[in-house]
Amino acid sequence: MNIIEITNLTKKIKGNTILNLINLSIEKGQTIGIIGRNGSGKSMLFKAICGFVIPTSGTIEVLGKKINKDVSFPEKTGFIIENPGFLPQYSGFKNLKILADIQGIITNDMIIKSLTDVGLDPYDKKAVKKYSLGMKQRLGIAQSIMENPELLILDEPTNGLDKDGVKIIHSLLKKIKENGTTILMASHNPLDIEILCDHVYEMDKGVLSLQH
Repeated sequence: MNIIEITNLTKKIKGNTILNLINLSIEKGQTIGIIGRNGSGKSMLFKAICGFVIPTSGTIEVLGKKINKDVSFPEKTGFIIENPGFLPQYSGFKNLKILADIQGIITNDMIIKSLTDVGLDPYDKKAVKKYSLGMKQRLGIAQSIMENPELLILDEPTNGLDKDGVKIIHSLLKKIKENGTTILMASHNPLDIEILCDHVYEMDKGVLSLQH
């Protein structure tokens, strides 16, 4: 079964073609990498898959449901796109607790596990505004995985992380994949692509092409 099925996806803004006839099928349990320069359309593609932008034409299907038709946001999907937004005055745990309470299906133990998995102390009372860039990145990944999603969409998952942080996240993503989660990721870090991805695509001026 294909988790994602994208057909002839095009997005134009003010006459500029940001996404140009994108076709992409992703099977369950794969990790797919997308490389490309800044401004090539990677983040726009991820936003379209998540339902945050409306395509000019084409269709996006996630877990058998069409985005912006059957559902406004893909079900069972975790994501981190660009800089994750958190309430700066609260701790990491408190931020995730507020998000968890929206759905009401995530326990405190699940939040604690997610924070621990990314190398953060779940009992740290420090406000997020005092976090380093790397700590904020880890918190964003913890937020994306805490609901045990079937699909994980990650835009630059190791951005701001030191070597130890990169190793922790690589190990975590491998484990998540082994548990059956499908991962779609964009990264400028060659190690992310080399170590984690089954197939790699390149985005250039809105055109997506398979590399290997």
